[in-house]
Amino acid sequence: MHGPNEENGCSTCEMDYSQVITRGSLWSDRRFLIILVSVILFSFGLVFELLLGLPGVSLNLFFFTACIAGFYIAKAGISGLIFRHQLNIAFLMTIAAVASFLIGHPAEGAAVMMLYFIAEFLESKAKEKAQRSVASLMKLAPEMATVKQAGKEVNVHVHDVEVDEIVVVRPGEKIPLDGAVSSGTSSVNQAPITGESIPVRKQVNDEVYAGTINNEGFLEVRVTRLSDETVLSRILTLVEEAQKEKSTTEHFIDKVAKYYTPTIVLLALLVVVIPPLLFGVPWFEWVYRGLVLLVISCPCAFAISTPVAMVSALTSATRNGVLIKGSRYVEELGNVKVVAFDKTATLTEGQLVVTDIVSVNGSTKEVLEIAASLETFSEHPISQAIVEKLANPGGEVLPVKNFSAIPGRGVSGTIDGEEFFVGSERLFTEHGITFSRELVNRLEREGKTVVLVGTESEVIGVIAVQDIVRQSAVVAISVLKKMGISPVMLTGDNEEIARAIASEVGIEEVYAELLPGDKVKVIKALQERYGSIAMVGDGINDAPALATADVGIAMGAIGSDAAIDTADIALMQDDLSSLPYLFRLSRKTRGIVRQNVVTSLVVKFSLAVLTFPGLISLWVAVAVGDMGLSLAVVLNAMRLSRIRTDINGSELLD
Repeated sequence: MHGPNEENGCSTCEMDYSQVITRGSLWSDRRFLIILVSVILFSFGLVFELLLGLPGVSLNLFFFTACIAGFYIAKAGISGLIFRHQLNIAFLMTIAAVASFLIGHPAEGAAVMMLYFIAEFLESKAKEKAQRSVASLMKLAPEMATVKQAGKEVNVHVHDVEVDEIVVVRPGEKIPLDGAVSSGTSSVNQAPITGESIPVRKQVNDEVYAGTINNEGFLEVRVTRLSDETVLSRILTLVEEAQKEKSTTEHFIDKVAKYYTPTIVLLALLVVVIPPLLFGVPWFEWVYRGLVLLVISCPCAFAISTPVAMVSALTSATRNGVLIKGSRYVEELGNVKVVAFDKTATLTEGQLVVTDIVSVNGSTKEVLEIAASLETFSEHPISQAIVEKLANPGGEVLPVKNFSAIPGRGVSGTIDGEEFFVGSERLFTEHGITFSRELVNRLEREGKTVVLVGTESEVIGVIAVQDIVRQSAVVAISVLKKMGISPVMLTGDNEEIARAIASEVGIEEVYAELLPGDKVKVIKALQERYGSIAMVGDGINDAPALATADVGIAMGAIGSDAAIDTADIALMQDDLSSLPYLFRLSRKTRGIVRQNVVTSLVVKFSLAVLTFPGLISLWVAVAVGDMGLSLAVVLNAMRLSRIRTDINGSELLD
C-alpha cells in the first residue's frame, strides 16, 4: 500500500485494497480493471473537451472517472476520519478532487483520483515483490511426504508425519522434513536455506533439512522434527517477525508523519485564506494553489522510503543464507567498527586433528599406536583426534590392561607388560619423567596442543593436535579490514595458542583464557572504547556475549536451534563467507534510505515553493510530487533485494 498502514504504526497512508485485490493474472486483478476503465473514460473526456468542444459530455466522463477510481480512496479517507479521527492521505486526495470539480477543474479532479489510484496499484505491486521472501519460503518444503509404513510407501501430508518415521526422497525431490539419513548417499542442494551454491554430500547419520533438494541419490530419512519445528519453519516465523520489527529511522519517520499531515492541512488552509483576505486577490486562484500544495505535500514517499528499503534488505539477506531478526539490526550494523570473534568453531573448524607426530625413542607408528590404544578408552576431544588419526591409515589398536584416567592430566595403562603414560606436561613432571622443553615450546608457539607419550622412565614421542583454521575466516577477516572494520578475538584457550591462531587469520587484538563471564566483560569494555560492537560466535557457549553485543551474529545456524534463538543475526552456513556481504548490505541499505529520504524532502519542498507563484498544476502535483516520487522511492529500494556479494566483497546482481 501507499506507505505504512496503521498496523505498522503510521496512519498517514492507509488506502485499503483488501476489498479489491484478486489473486491471479493481471487481468483478473480488479484494481487493474478499475485503472483500465478509468483511463479509457478519462481519455474520451479529454477528446470531447479539447477536440470536439463538448464540455458537458466531458464533465460527465470526468465525473465517472473520479467515481470509479476514487470510490475506495474516498471510502478509506472518510472511514479514517469518522472511526479513527485521522486526516489520512486518502481523505486529502478526496478533498482535492471534490474541490477541483467545484472550482471548475473537472479534468484535474478526475486526474487526481485516477493517478493516485494508479500510484497505489504500482506501489503495492512493487512492495508485494519486495515482500515475497516469506511466500517463497513457504513454497520451499513440499506439502506431501512419502513415508514407509508396514513395508509400503504411503503419501502423507507433512503435518501428519511423526518423529522417527522414515521418509523416502528420490532424486530431484525436495526433502519434506528435517531428519537424519538412515540409508543411501547423495548430494543435497542446501542453497534455498543456506545460500551456498555447492551441493553438500550426505550419507548415513548426516542431518538434512526441509526444503533442500536431493540431487541424484536415493535417500531414506528418519524424521527428527515435526513440520512446525523444522529449521525452515523457524526461519519463516522469524522472517515474518523481522518484517514487523522497525529500525530507529522508521520509528523517527513514524513520529514525524504523525504530525506532518495535520500541519500540511493547516498550511494549505492558510494559503487559501490569507492572500485573498489580506491582499484582495481572487479566491479562485488561491483555492487552487492550496489544493496543489495539499497534494504535493502528501508524505507517502517520505513515509515509505525506509520501510520498503528494509524489507528489500531482509529479502536479500534471506536469499543469501542470512537470517536477520529485524530491520534495526540492518541499521545497527552500519555503526559497527569492531567485530569480536569467538575462536573455537567460529574462526576454526571446532574439531581437533593430529598435526605432528614426533618420535624421540622408537618409530612414529609405535608412538601413535600406543597413544591411540590408551586414548580409545577416553571421550576427550584430544583422545578422539588421536584415535581417528590411527584409524585413517588403518593402524593397529593394541590390547591395554590396567587402564586408568588421571583427571586433568591424561591416561595410563599397561601394554605388553609395560606401563605407558599419555597426557600433559604436568603428568610427566609429577612422575619425574624428563622431556624436551624446546620441542614442546616450539609446537605450542605454533598454536598446537602437545600430548606426551612415554614410559615410567622416558618420553618416547610427542603428538601435537590443533583446531584447524577456517579458510573462509582468513578471507572474510581480510575483506572486513579493507572495509575499515577491526577484528578482535575472544577465546578460553591459552595465550600462545590464541596468538598463533590470531596471527594465521590476521587478527592483532586478542583476549585469551576467558570464561563465558569474562567474554561479557570484554564486550562491555570494547563498547566503551569503540561504541557499537558485533559479536560472532557459535550461538551456544557464546550466548551471554552474543546477547551483550549490540549485534549478535551466530554462524552455522542451520544445525543449531540455540544459534537461531540466541543471535540477532544467524549465518545459516557453517563458515564466515557471508559476513562481508552482511556488512556491505547494511551500508548499501543505509545509503539507499538516505537517498530516498533526501530525494523525497528535496523534491516535495521544491514543488511546494513553486506552488506559491502558481507554477505547478494539480497534474504535476499528482504525477510527479506523489505518484512519480513514491514509485521512484520504491523502485530504488527494491534494488537491495537483488544484491549479493562474493566472499571478496565484490558486489553482484542476481
